[in-house]
Amino acid sequence: MNNSIWQADFYRRPLQDKQGQQLWELLICTPTRSLEFTAICPQPEVSAHWVVEQLRKVGQGQEIPGTIQVFRPQSLGLIETAAQVLGVKVEATRRTTALKQWLLERVQQYQGMETYTGESYDPLTLDSPPPVPLAENFWGDRWRFATLPAGNIKDIIERPIPILAVPEFLLPLNLGLSSTLPIPGVVIDGGRQSMRLAKWLEAAQPYLLKYISGDPDGLILEAGLVDRWVVVTFSDQEVSLAAQVYEERKQYSQGLHFLLVQPDDSGMTYSGFWLLQ
Repeated sequence: MNNSIWQADFYRRPLQDKQGQQLWELLICTPTRSLEFTAICPQPEVSAHWVVEQLRKVGQGQEIPGTIQVFRPQSLGLIETAAQVLGVKVEATRRTTALKQWLLERVQQYQGMETYTGESYDPLTLDSPPPVPLAENFWGDRWRFATLPAGNIKDIIERPIPILAVPEFLLPLNLGLSSTLPIPGVVIDGGRQSMRLAKWLEAAQPYLLKYISGDPDGLILEAGLVDRWVVVTFSDQEVSLAAQVYEERKQYSQGLHFLLVQPDDSGMTYSGFWLLQ
């Protein structure tokens, strides 16, 4: 199987046919958008079989990819079932930049179509459940906000870390960030829970870690496609100030931040490291 990637979305749009049936649209593109494919389907005909037929159509001019990336939970089941028929792996991920950009452009195009319904529509909005608290005994011994010079991230990821999630495009060098720029992050000393926590995070697929001010303040982990977890809450003013600085630093790092899980604060061994944006 080849290593090429397609990004796909199949969902209803603000479009209706003459019979008043809601129309669904399948969009398929490569991460560079060198390939773009669209197909419209009336809601009663929506099925995995229909998706298989479309994937085969695209595959006539292009080699079927090794992976199809999907960011919308409502698209996932149908595309997974269709991809299975063709022996293609499906990756559920929020990191489908090219597809999301195209979806935003399509909104303008719908407005010029006869089938446009005129309803307000945001193609990237997903229903997100309220954040779920993480079990306290799971979180380890202590945590803190920290920074790493952008240039040091390369040194860290060259170490033998059991769980490492560092997408190539998020490396500071590829974002054009100066090697001395401080990259903000959160470090967890997990103690005996360190490996267990790292494995749980690996399965949850962290996407970003953000500070939410409230009563109390908290750190929210966005993970998977729409999952949200309350990592920790705090009402200490000093911690809240550190959290504000953490968010401010993200503005200078193009949103780049990190999550590091280690057994203790010796800096000798790490359990897991994630680059997030």
